[in-house]
Amino acid sequence: MGIVNVTPDSFYDGGSFVASHQAVEHALRMLDEGADILDIGGESTRPGAHVSGEEPAPRTLEKPVVTAEEELRRVMPVLEGVLRARPDAIVSVDTYKAAVARSAAAAGAEIVNDVSAFQWDPEMASTCAGLQCGVVLMHTRGKPEDWRKLPFEANLTSLVEHELANRVQIAMERGVERARIVLDPGFGFGKNFEENYPVLAHLDRLHRLGFPILAGTSRKSFIGRSIATRTGQEVPPAARLHGSLAAMVASILHGAHVVRVHDVKASIEAAAVADAILASGQLS
Repeated sequence: MGIVNVTPDSFYDGGSFVASHQAVEHALRMLDEGADILDIGGESTRPGAHVSGEEPAPRTLEKPVVTAEEELRRVMPVLEGVLRARPDAIVSVDTYKAAVARSAAAAGAEIVNDVSAFQWDPEMASTCAGLQCGVVLMHTRGKPEDWRKLPFEANLTSLVEHELANRVQIAMERGVERARIVLDPGFGFGKNFEENYPVLAHLDRLHRLGFPILAGTSRKSFIGRSIATRTGQEVPPAARLHGSLAAMVASILHGAHVVRVHDVKASIEAAAVADAILASGQLS
């Protein structure tokens, strides 16, 4: 799954593809490099960001509140441009807003990737059920502006498993078909730096829930913190490629079915090695 951020403030490539034609070119290049799915998003949910539906916050560059209208203004030209150029492309929309999901699906998006697992918009579950689209339910603790203040969770893997099971139950009660659900443990979403590694090491425990697993570790802060052990300084997102590939390979070896990445070509090559390891193990 190739990441297409149409945002001015995403943690890694914010501002790089704000112009619609640049984002479309970037997306088509990802498809040429071998991406199976494109995930187009118009709002950053990086740590510290304010999401819509909260108490009113000052609209500043540091704390933007992106309305559904603004999100659609960013996303729709890119979604439409990609599908105009590649009608067979599989496109996901990265949103937690029902209004955005409806418009994107009407334009051809087949998947809704909700980082809140239907928690931040009460209409999202019934909307996705009606759309009969694929859904990615991501685990998150709290909201982005709270993440840096969350207490340490000693048994985070069990918490992720339990809370994702709860979100699945709610989704299915609202009419989402079981076969349309993919689960994401939400690396970096309400997890402190060191808390991500137990979730990664025990990713296969989520198989007990009976759904495909999506893992998105690409260029996240916990990777930069780990690499920093050699230099003493946290490595910025632009220099986290090699660490990202290592984390991605680990996620595949521990059972991820889909990996969400910024760097498609390098990731496909690394994933091929991981797949070969898995195939060898299955044959022995």
